[in-house]
Amino acid sequence: MGEYGGILRRGERVPEGVDYLPVEDRTVLWGRLPCSADAPVLTVASGTSVVVDTLSHEGILPDQGSDPVAFFSGHGVSADAVLTEAAELASAGARDPESDGPHVVTGPIAVTGARPGDLLAVDVLDLTPRVPYGVISNRHGRGALPGEMPAGPDNVSVFCGIGRDAEGAWRGWLPTREGGPASVGFHLAPFLGIMGVATATDERAHSVPPGPHGGNIDIKELVAGTRLYLPVQVPDALFYAGDPHFAQGDGEVALTALEASLRATLRLTVVPEREVIRAFGELAGPLGETADHLIPTGMDEDLDEAMRACVRQAVAILAARYGMDAHLAYAYLSAATDFRISQVVDLVQGVHATIRTSDFEAVPHDRA
Repeated sequence: MGEYGGILRRGERVPEGVDYLPVEDRTVLWGRLPCSADAPVLTVASGTSVVVDTLSHEGILPDQGSDPVAFFSGHGVSADAVLTEAAELASAGARDPESDGPHVVTGPIAVTGARPGDLLAVDVLDLTPRVPYGVISNRHGRGALPGEMPAGPDNVSVFCGIGRDAEGAWRGWLPTREGGPASVGFHLAPFLGIMGVATATDERAHSVPPGPHGGNIDIKELVAGTRLYLPVQVPDALFYAGDPHFAQGDGEVALTALEASLRATLRLTVVPEREVIRAFGELAGPLGETADHLIPTGMDEDLDEAMRACVRQAVAILAARYGMDAHLAYAYLSAATDFRISQVVDLVQGVHATIRTSDFEAVPHDRA
């Protein structure tokens, strides 16, 4: 993970010779996701690593004044510490606030040779913060407590500074009372809330609800060093990324977590359909992988249905990968696997499981 602190501007500190996708008018969609009708803004071969800049939507939205320099200056951020592309996008107004989502999405990137039935494996190699601050927002009619929070008539955007604690570790800092000193510090774990492939439709999907294409899945475990598998929907996959976070709790209850811009280094690799079936069976949606866990997902407007979908996917993966009978997989999941709420705020709600792969490498003592 890259170092916190300074401002990482567009085009700065990009390694020589790598494919780089900045945030600019030609490379982003605001509030919508790429579809089959979209042309790629970059084309790469399978196995290529790309550097992708992402931009947080917090600070540029209409309820924040559509002027990020003015918004952040109100929290003590100097004008030269606001990313240029934030001001460019806010002034361009290339978004319908009545029908489009809030997220800025970078892409799409064509990965040559990807076909429906394949998986696109996205290795998250590095995530470097581009600014030393972020925002956590709660908006009326959204979040886990609509009608209760926000308590007043206005939407609430909470500014969060980034700084070191007494041991030198970087944290996000909040006050306990409005206007008070920052005294509550929490660990940072940057990840991309949105990673996805284009939908097999002629129209662009809204950026908020996640689905089989990935999109706004908001799974906080997908930090640097992890992998996400996405079922390819259209030829060449058309990958995109956005909704950068510095930190999030499972559930993301207030509507957003700590939103702030990141630079991502990602490796994009096509996994052929025959290998997919052998390794995972018929994947119905995104699948995460860390050094220790497989992370199947379930999504639905109803949280109970999202949970059921996740359990079914987990059972199917254990059958395909380890040859496990369904009733035994079900028992194992009940005894040894945590099912977590990814988020409850994105119209389509998410659940993900954390299956420990080391459990399937253990040997009973009397058989060792």
